[in-house]
Amino acid sequence: MVQSYLEGVGWGLEQLREARAELKEVSHALQKAGLESYRNTEGVKSLERLREVSVNHCQLLAAVSNLPRLYSVRSMVLETERLVESRRLLEAHARLMDLECWQDDILWQLHGVAGSTLSTEDHELVTKYFSGVGQLVDALGKELWAVVSSALALARQNPTPFVSAVRIVEREEALDQAFIEERGGTRGNSRPLPPGRPRCWRTCFFQVLEEAVSARFRSVSYLHTRGPGLAGHLSALQHGIMADLATVRHLLEHCVPPHYRLTGAYLRASHRCLHAHLAQVSSWDLESGEIFAVLNWVLHIYNSPDMMGDPELVSEMEKEELGPLISTEGLEQLQNKYVQSVRKSVSEWMHKALQVELQDWQRDQEPDTDHEGFYHTSLPTIITQMLEENARVALMIGESLRDQTIQMGLYEMENLLNRFREALVEFGKEHRRDPSNKKNKFYLHYLLASISNCIILKKSTESLQQQQSSRSAGQFSRTPPNPLAALDRAVRRACRLVMDHLLLDLQPFLPGLLTRPWLVQGDPTPKLCRVLEHHLELYGRVRPPCRQRLQEEAQWLMVVEYVRTLMQKRLVCRSTEERRQLAQQMVQDDQQFREIFHGLEGEGSVPDVNPLAMLPVLADFIRLKDPGMLTLEVSGLAAKYPDISEEHVSVLLDIRGDVSRDIRGAVLDLLEQSAPPLPAGYRPIFTDIMVPPSTLAFCLPTAKCA
Repeated sequence: MVQSYLEGVGWGLEQLREARAELKEVSHALQKAGLESYRNTEGVKSLERLREVSVNHCQLLAAVSNLPRLYSVRSMVLETERLVESRRLLEAHARLMDLECWQDDILWQLHGVAGSTLSTEDHELVTKYFSGVGQLVDALGKELWAVVSSALALARQNPTPFVSAVRIVEREEALDQAFIEERGGTRGNSRPLPPGRPRCWRTCFFQVLEEAVSARFRSVSYLHTRGPGLAGHLSALQHGIMADLATVRHLLEHCVPPHYRLTGAYLRASHRCLHAHLAQVSSWDLESGEIFAVLNWVLHIYNSPDMMGDPELVSEMEKEELGPLISTEGLEQLQNKYVQSVRKSVSEWMHKALQVELQDWQRDQEPDTDHEGFYHTSLPTIITQMLEENARVALMIGESLRDQTIQMGLYEMENLLNRFREALVEFGKEHRRDPSNKKNKFYLHYLLASISNCIILKKSTESLQQQQSSRSAGQFSRTPPNPLAALDRAVRRACRLVMDHLLLDLQPFLPGLLTRPWLVQGDPTPKLCRVLEHHLELYGRVRPPCRQRLQEEAQWLMVVEYVRTLMQKRLVCRSTEERRQLAQQMVQDDQQFREIFHGLEGEGSVPDVNPLAMLPVLADFIRLKDPGMLTLEVSGLAAKYPDISEEHVSVLLDIRGDVSRDIRGAVLDLLEQSAPPLPAGYRPIFTDIMVPPSTLAFCLPTAKCA
């Protein structure tokens, strides 16, 4: 193992000795080459003069070879200018290409002679000499873009200039591409791009086309866009766009290469111009009619078969993915502006209609009647037609706008009804101040007409609410309008005023009721019946169901006033005969009242508690011969009328005039102990009948007082 190790060491040392010997040989060779190079330096210096002569010779050769071209540059520039001016564009472009080629060759020759870089002075000299070429490029470009911008007009007359322009654009695009590919090598070996390259005239072509489209938009009655002329302006835009599209599709499309997709380019340009123009129009302070014209044009006309919905254009529109003319937010803003504008108009018209209504109330003649004989005025017709027309017009745009318009109309309807109710209150106050005023001769008639008007408005409101789509219920952040509640308040107020007027007419005859002259002659009752008949006849001019409601209220009022008069104890019986006569007269009055209200059951719903049924019950209570049976009678009376109070029963006992202290106490105790709760749906009647306070200055020692 040691011997093997020593043999390896010996072999390595031998290799090192051989390497050292080779290095010495190489070192000697390099020294010899250095000495030889030093001796040749003087010989190289003698060649410098030869290099300068060669450079001068090359320059002189380039100058001599380019002299014919250089001398003809001026004349060719002038000739090319004449060709451009005469719109011989293809010939002009061919000459221009020759001039640019000469310029490029000269620059390259100078670049090759000068070495890696061209001196600034030489470059400026060539640029100055060929300055006319740059001007020709500008002049030719100007003519080209003039032809492209008027392409739509030229296509119908002579499309040749447009075809020439497209060919030149394609040549320039090909030259740009060739120069970029040819001279895109390494920096040391690549020729520089000619001045002004790349020109990108194809991109300029489409930019000029878009500007031309924009200019045509501005030329379409642009000055008459505001006001009523907006619809005409949009119609002119429609016809202009479709005419231009037909020209592009059928004429210009055949004048350009297929990859231009000129129809799509025109669609993009017109869409962008329309988008900007409509955004400007939407920012104006537009009226409702103008906003409707814009919305209808954007949502329906633009995408209709008469415009971009044309089957031949649909595929192009889908390829371009142009998007909406107005954004969703913009449409919402326009719709809100439309609703606000319509609301302002509706509010003004409702105010005017209410003023006309108030003037009608002062007329010296009855209200008009419809074909069914019901009273009415112009108010509900105006309001109904206005709201329905607005809803119909809004539906032409879409259900969403229709729902917003209906919602707005219901808000305004509620406001109108609140003002209408206030006007009724003032109308009633004015009549109470001077009931005999001739201006108030038809006061009752116009109250009844107002009730009929409310019935018509209720039907109109329900119709509008039914038109609203169910999904619109939660779209409005405000508290939803409740015109039906306002209608009910107005109707109740009008009915209350009608009843007040009935009471006013009944008032002169009520003091004669339940007196001794009445007991003998029954005199005031026929007069009361005549008043009731007159009022009920007028109530027949009111639309159902308010006609039945008024008849029921009149019946209720008559009974309440009759019993209230009874409670005043104007007649206290002194004998059984007087009690019999009083009960008999009350029954006769009840029969006369029933004859007046005989048609009530047939015309509408009957109230749960018929107030006329009270008079025979009270008559039986007064007619009862045995006072001991009063406890049972009062029990039945309280069962029928649970709101009857002890005061009422006490007055009835006083009217009988034959009730002892003990029986009175027993009756009142029974009533107090058996006071039942009011059943559901029961309308209290005795609650409306106030018992007059006792005129006695001291309390009788009755069981009740004890």
